[in-house]
Amino acid sequence: MLTKVERLARISVRGVVQGVGFRPFIYRLAQEHNLKGWVRNTSGNVEIEVEGDEETVDSFLSDLKTEAPPMARIENVEVTFYPTKGYTEFQIGESLSREGQYQLVSPDVATCEDCKAEIFSSDDRRFGYPFTNCTNCGPRFTIIEDIPYDRPKTTMREFEMCPQCQREYHDPLDRRFHAQPNACPQCGPSLELVDGDGEPVEGGNVIEAASDLLKAGGILAVKGLGGFQLACDATSEEAINTLRARKRRSSKPLAVMIATLEDIEKHCLVSPEERKLLESPQCPIVLLRWKHGSNISPAVAPNLNYLGVMLPYTPLHHLLLKETGLPLVMTSGNLSEEPIAKDNDEALTRLKGIADYFLLHNRGIYARYDDSVCMVEGVPQVIRRARGYAPYPIFLPFKSKQILACGAELKNTFCLTKDEHAFLSQHIGDMENEETLEHFENTIGLYKKLFRVEPEIIAYDMHPEYLATKYALEAGAKESLKLVPVQHHHAHIVSCLAENKVEGPVIGVAFDGTGYGTDGTIWGGEFLLADWKNFKRVGHLEYVPLPGGEVAIKKPYRMALSYLYSLLGEDFSLEGLPLSRLESAELAIIKQQLKRGINSPLTSSAGRLFDAVSALAGVRGEIDYEAQAAIELEMLAPDEVDESASYPLSIDEEGGIGVVKLKELFSAVVQDVRNQIPLPVISLKFHNTVAQIITEMCKLIARESGINQVALSGGVFQNRLLLKLATAALQREGFSVLTHHLVPGNDGGISLGQAVIANFVSI
Repeated sequence: MLTKVERLARISVRGVVQGVGFRPFIYRLAQEHNLKGWVRNTSGNVEIEVEGDEETVDSFLSDLKTEAPPMARIENVEVTFYPTKGYTEFQIGESLSREGQYQLVSPDVATCEDCKAEIFSSDDRRFGYPFTNCTNCGPRFTIIEDIPYDRPKTTMREFEMCPQCQREYHDPLDRRFHAQPNACPQCGPSLELVDGDGEPVEGGNVIEAASDLLKAGGILAVKGLGGFQLACDATSEEAINTLRARKRRSSKPLAVMIATLEDIEKHCLVSPEERKLLESPQCPIVLLRWKHGSNISPAVAPNLNYLGVMLPYTPLHHLLLKETGLPLVMTSGNLSEEPIAKDNDEALTRLKGIADYFLLHNRGIYARYDDSVCMVEGVPQVIRRARGYAPYPIFLPFKSKQILACGAELKNTFCLTKDEHAFLSQHIGDMENEETLEHFENTIGLYKKLFRVEPEIIAYDMHPEYLATKYALEAGAKESLKLVPVQHHHAHIVSCLAENKVEGPVIGVAFDGTGYGTDGTIWGGEFLLADWKNFKRVGHLEYVPLPGGEVAIKKPYRMALSYLYSLLGEDFSLEGLPLSRLESAELAIIKQQLKRGINSPLTSSAGRLFDAVSALAGVRGEIDYEAQAAIELEMLAPDEVDESASYPLSIDEEGGIGVVKLKELFSAVVQDVRNQIPLPVISLKFHNTVAQIITEMCKLIARESGINQVALSGGVFQNRLLLKLATAALQREGFSVLTHHLVPGNDGGISLGQAVIANFVSI
């Protein structure tokens, strides 16, 4: 009989392996395999020593990778073998802090099925408890102040566990073993309902009282995972309009939370991929096709065919949705353009006058955290990356320097890189006020601390007036760091390359609203040859003036006039067009601005092109939120797509660069509008034309360069119809097409591209 060879395996596991039940999983796995040794957390990894016979240790190592807990993400496993030490049992050791090492941190995770069952089971001790969680779900990132992830380093340190919770916490066989937010009604956080003055609302069950207020048409500020949300009855037009007026959000779509998937399907069409996203642990807002006959008020998303929907993702939400029996508007707790409110006192001050009542709790929030937003167009795409996704990194196909990339002005995120990790922050917001800048600075501080990053390089957008750029220049000078300016559209393309792990070169199509060009003009309809380090501009949409600068963005009719007068002549007649209703005095002012170039910078922006056609056709002449004119134009296009219907286009060469000429396009649109061609037809023809512009330009560039891979990036490609048409047309011509999935294609992904470019520029 052969003697079994005994050996000791020392194992290092990196990834999201803390706060997800990984140590109890290892403990149970060791027991199952009858192995001895220990497991412990450190600042950089999970360390394990097991000893036993060779075959059993190998089986343990295999199961470690294939049977890990649902929320664990194993990035790397290193194993070395040594002689045995003679362990007599398997233990879970104390966490070990190591200077300079860092651990990946889990995002907050939606309530698991086991916890959901408990809060709705009348015989369970957590029945109706809104802070129920375990190692498979609940708050993570929003309560962590530092690593290793242990309760004293979280906002849960204020709550001393009762004996029953202690037993769960210390039992390796319990799913709440070392669940740092573990709590119950006897020892954990609690709810309080107060009025607009912060005075407690007397009564019995807080959830029932809050639900009654919502059913009566009230507006409720709810303290969630990463901050406050404003809730109201999504079937009540009066409640929604009141919320809009108070929040100063006149028509921008609002998110809706619906209790179950079955209920969602009463209001929206749901594909299998969308269902998977809705029910995922990330539980994002998903943009779904709205069904006719839904009783959710059209005031939730005026003039749109898609509804932003999410399932409840905390026990509090589950309880509130069940008690009200209504779909609820659940939107960020802020005034328009401010950061989400996170602390009780802050919310009572900032949201006073918006909310009638406040549903508060006493568990601290350390990091602000908005809801994530996704859509499915062929594959899932992240539009706003926050809860459920950040701070999990984007994995780079190279080892990066330590870099801080400060992102863009709108939809800001920042990115910190270290080793193979790009830590793209949660959505920060539009950098237009001091409150958002403070949120930006505080969150950079948190990421630097959690991931032990000390930047040696700061990357920033070339636009001199961006708050993020000013921050970068100031911080770089103060800390004597290398500063790397990055062109906006190059960053867009490289963010797409980085998430797809492609170095390039590629033909990059960057279509968005605004980006500072190297020639001092406003770019936005760009064709680049680009890789991780360099880019060359090889094509763009024709330049036109932006009359009034920022005013023209908020008033798309100004862009329509700019295209008409610039391309068709200053004497062009507006007769037969919706634009003819404009006041003659304003028309005269705009003509003078265009003629003399007064506050009318040149732009090649694709976003402004969409705005102009929308206004010209009479769809939307003034906007209340970014891209509204373009979005409403897209919504008019028919479901059945005829790709043969389009407008004429031409491409000229100017100084070795392809320029898309738009005179014929606008002449044809004018003719269709005057002939009262239905708006859905105009919308489809225009979208087809833009897809043809992209395809024809890429074909010209490919003939010159020999490159047949195209990367599509920029906020314009969040237009589902354009993305579908352009991708299909390019693929028919033999191009390989890269698009965004993990990071937003809008400016929320810019910081990733900035960081990658800065890494290679500085080599």
